Amino acid sequence: MSIDLGFTCACCGERHAETPMNFSSPAPDYWEPDMEHAPDCELTSDQCVIRGEAFFVRALIELPVVGRDEVFSWGVWVSLSAKNFARACELWETPGRESEPPYFGWLSTELSPYTPSTINLKTMLHTRPVGERPTLELEPTDHPLAVEQRTGITVERIQQLAGELLHPQA
Repeated sequence: MSIDLGFTCACCGERHAETPMNFSSPAPDYWEPDMEHAPDCELTSDQCVIRGEAFFVRALIELPVVGRDEVFSWGVWVSLSAKNFARACELWETPGRESEPPYFGWLSTELSPYTPSTINLKTMLHTRPVGERPTLELEPTDHPLAVEQRTGITVERIQQLAGELLHPQA
């Protein structure tokens, strides 16, 4: 017996073959395309520096899926202090880095389906073993994203988010 992971999209009315279990942002919201060639700016798949004074790491916000043994994840960016960014970089390829205490940071990705804004939500960045993207723990507030991280997200809610993100309104 196979499980149908598809859904009929409320936005376009079409049948999508799979329910996406993650969405990701390619850069922090503060990144601008003209920074690509600036000597004091750098964007990689894992880290970002803007003007030599703003420091970011890519991480996952994982939301448990209600009734399933899996997670839905947001690939986001978090700003760190210069000191914490330097420490994270120093340990980036070091086995055992997951035993490092978490780093405080500010969420630096706007997740448009959420109101109010997700920019500057307080977070704690947890490193994981080398080769695994760090995770973010949101401050336990009443923000809808923080609530979903604590209580879980339904498959129906994931499908609603997918429709909104796959078919943004002009």
